[in-house]
Amino acid sequence: MKTGYVYILTNKANTVLYTGVTSDLPKRIYQHKSKMVDGFSKKYNLDKLVYYEILDDIENAISREKQIKGWVRKKKIELIDSLNPTWNDLYENICG
Repeated sequence: MKTGYVYILTNKANTVLYTGVTSDLPKRIYQHKSKMVDGFSKKYNLDKLVYYEILDDIENAISREKQIKGWVRKKKIELIDSLNPTWNDLYENICG
């Protein structure tokens, strides 16, 4: 089984949130930061990784992504605050 990741990106001002899923988190975040991914994240300049989870497989990651996407903004903010209260960019943590 391939590991899955759920992640949340925001912009510099922390005003827009994007929840995504991938099997290769460092590569995917690099793509977002390099503006290689057309769509919502590129349009709103979302390139700051503020939250991620590692799941056993991609199917569980997709289910978790759907769950988080269904939440209201306040609940997503509480999730981010629980693990990253200063909303630092976690990209360097995953590239080690």
